[in-house]
Amino acid sequence: MIRHGFYARWRGAEFEASPDGDLVRLYAEREAEGFRRVMPDRYLRVVPAAEVDHLHYVTTRCVWRGEPFVVLGEQDGWLRVEYTGGRAPVAERLGLERFDRGVYQAWASRHEVEDVREEIV
Repeated sequence: MIRHGFYARWRGAEFEASPDGDLVRLYAEREAEGFRRVMPDRYLRVVPAAEVDHLHYVTTRCVWRGEPFVVLGEQDGWLRVEYTGGRAPVAERLGLERFDRGVYQAWASRHEVEDVREEIV
């Protein structure tokens, strides 16, 4: 499972999270007590930040075609990767899509990606 974004530990379990001042929105993939369904396979519960044991940001990094990337998501054996090398000529040589000024992304086969690792802040 590729993780990218905020995560919170609350009542002994870890949830995707979204901090909002004195509150934290917790997200679950299945129904749980106190969570309300916001879409299929997505449940939400808002709790006071003081009740959260730990809040951290997770970034998944990797190497693809010899260059550094961050992994934004995963779907059907493909990873959505964003180039972090900061050199436009390299991004263009790799055939990456220009997502925004200085931001280049692509879909990479999971089998071609190396050194996948999480960084927790």
